[in-house]
Amino acid sequence: MKKLSARRRHPLAALVVLIFALAATGGLYAAFAPAGEAKADQSSSQSLAIEEGKRLYDVGCSSCHGTGGQGTSDGPSLVGVGSAAVDFQVGTGRMPAQQPGAQVPKKKRIYSEHEVDQLAAYVASLGAGPIKPTKSQYDPSGADVARGGELFRTNCAQCHNFTGEGGALTHGKYAPNLNDADPKHVYEAMQTGPQNMPSFPDKVMPQQDKRDVAAYLKAVNSKESDSPGGYKLGGLGPVIEGLFAWIFGLGVLILVAIWVAARTAKAKKS
Repeated sequence: MKKLSARRRHPLAALVVLIFALAATGGLYAAFAPAGEAKADQSSSQSLAIEEGKRLYDVGCSSCHGTGGQGTSDGPSLVGVGSAAVDFQVGTGRMPAQQPGAQVPKKKRIYSEHEVDQLAAYVASLGAGPIKPTKSQYDPSGADVARGGELFRTNCAQCHNFTGEGGALTHGKYAPNLNDADPKHVYEAMQTGPQNMPSFPDKVMPQQDKRDVAAYLKAVNSKESDSPGGYKLGGLGPVIEGLFAWIFGLGVLILVAIWVAARTAKAKKS
């Protein structure tokens, strides 16, 4: 019997095998590496934000709230307040406070949006708390404004007035007016309960309800809002309307009475 001679491999066979091996390796890399790299990049970005936020905190906040956010006699602890509280307080200019007092007023903010995010990241790293909402959570587009009005009058009007014009509280404190309030800050205030305000977590007031309230305030208290009743006299209700009636209505009656008396006296003389 003749021996079968071994087949000789084609010179390009090794090259073809190498190409397939590289392709398979590349496929595995494409399948697994990007997700891992994305997580690594996100983690690195978050760490950088926390580090930069700590630098900003050490300069602008630590003198009142302590070097580690533990609080001092001049400022409360920030452990567990969350990123939403920082975004509200710093984003509205209430913090850093200019001076201690019964109420910290809203003012022009001194940090950029990016710096506010960095501060929020650092404070959030101190302890879990309410998270800064996404735009979809507070965007008033498509929200139920009528229901938002009902919720506002039930839960908020006692302090902020039924049209959001604000009102006085005890010991020099007050509920601020909500004219042109940013829907994001309205949502965050309900999340965190700043200063004298109670908080409304999702278990108490679901996200959709908070969104409806923010939409209501934007509808009735923004620059684009119309007042169908005419001049609203500050929107402070029957007290201011009664005062207006007394001052101007009674004043007109007095002037008319003086004019009639003067005319009568002149007629008698003649």
